Amino acid sequence: MFSKTAEYALRATIYIAQKSSEDNKLGIEEIAKSIDAPRSFTAKILQLLTKDNEVISSVRGPNGGFYITEKAKGLSIRTILETIKEDDVFTKCVLGLKACSEAQPCPMHFQYKPIKQQLIRLFETKTIRDLAKELKTGERFLANFRPRKKTRVTK
Repeated sequence: MFSKTAEYALRATIYIAQKSSEDNKLGIEEIAKSIDAPRSFTAKILQLLTKDNEVISSVRGPNGGFYITEKAKGLSIRTILETIKEDDVFTKCVLGLKACSEAQPCPMHFQYKPIKQQLIRLFETKTIRDLAKELKTGERFLANFRPRKKTRVTK
């Protein structure tokens, strides 16, 4: 559904929101490793997200790194997608047709329309803070890994 750019941008933003603060900034290596993304690609994405410090803030230098302000944690997921110019999911035809519309619908237009509206509502109402909070329980994760099986200790 999303491009790799959008996937990594969402993962990075959520990870930074959960792990950082103005006093505890994160480095690019840690972020890339934690979200299972290539370092150089993550750097480019963070460059987009730090533009004007709207979503993610950054500080250069030895004590620098990336963090998210409390105000930015209240931003919607849609804002992240708009910031990286990946918000065409809200307007694009599900089959990728350029001329799909109410007047000239694709074969899936009317079935997909309510789903698209639900997606729009989800991305407009879910905040960075909401998703970061869900990670704290340990029931959600950001990287592609398999949880370790619990080993049984016998006496």
